[in-house]
Amino acid sequence: MRTNLLKLFVFFFIFLTSLQCLLAFNDKPRDRFIVVLDAGHGGKDPGNMGNGFKEKDIALNIILKIGKALERKGGIEVIYTRDSDVFIPLDKRARIANEADADLFVSVHCNAHNSQAYGTETFVLGLHKTKENFEVAKKENSVIFLEEDYEVTYGGFNPNSPESYIGMALMQEEYLNQSILLADFVQKNFTNDLKRKDRGVKQAGFLVLKNAVMPSVLIETGFLTNNHEGPYLNSTGGQNKMAAAIVEAIDKYASSINLSSLENIGQVSVSNTSLENEIYDDITFKIQLAAGSKRLETKAYNFKGLQNVERSREDGLYKYYYGATSNYTKINELHKEAKQNGYPSSYIVAFKDGTKITVNDALKSK
Repeated sequence: MRTNLLKLFVFFFIFLTSLQCLLAFNDKPRDRFIVVLDAGHGGKDPGNMGNGFKEKDIALNIILKIGKALERKGGIEVIYTRDSDVFIPLDKRARIANEADADLFVSVHCNAHNSQAYGTETFVLGLHKTKENFEVAKKENSVIFLEEDYEVTYGGFNPNSPESYIGMALMQEEYLNQSILLADFVQKNFTNDLKRKDRGVKQAGFLVLKNAVMPSVLIETGFLTNNHEGPYLNSTGGQNKMAAAIVEAIDKYASSINLSSLENIGQVSVSNTSLENEIYDDITFKIQLAAGSKRLETKAYNFKGLQNVERSREDGLYKYYYGATSNYTKINELHKEAKQNGYPSSYIVAFKDGTKITVNDALKSK
């Protein structure tokens, strides 16, 4: 009898202790995913006026719709560089994102051309390899001429001089992989869901991205100068669809990158089960180390001593992966190793039957 009472007391004590720990864990503040949304132009800077439409108004409408949708999801904090028709200098936009310690910077614009060009394109910071990309960057950067003391603020930067852009790519090199990942999600949604013409993920020297210390993209949602695309972007329906596609892309990105809660789940399961339960038979996890237009030999000396790096050609870029495994616990260990070896911005990706999927979807598949 006394033995049974002792067992009951021990069980009750363990139960209370576990409950207390669980409540304490749930009371801990969860890290919020911070997204800074930037509506291009504003105030005295209308942007392009293709077909009589105002880029500044369309960009703001789309950004506000994105923000409201993200806030409804919960767990995401939204900060606007502007939420009304005001002029914000380019350097201040990046400063707002940096001071917020944001996880993501998304700038929305509309394109223009002296032809009936159409389609969407998403830019990350880098050296423009074509005259066309240079012209887009030059047009967006020329807004600094509306700012007082722009020569001092931007250190003599001249949007019209190709020499001014040399070295700019290094400013965002640490975040290039993540920026490309988000840009790819955006373009795929525009193309597959909205059936917009895909003009691709591109690199160019945008000042608004230059000083943002986080993954950053600039989205050109289409051409106001096109007789069909301009009215579409100026319509409520068109703006709703563009915003929804961008929201879904951000959501996919957050699921792929912001894995702290999922990693906690993985750690709990390891402590209670065997490692075999962390194996996903039809999934291959890898660490994406880098991406770029340059084809590198997958030798250890090119990747800070890491062995068995794979190279893949995807969407016009070479992507470099490390540590293919179906074991989620193992890939987290390899990710720590990659970061310790000099790849702090590397991240886990997942493949199913050779097709890239989000890590979130991969973990749910078990």
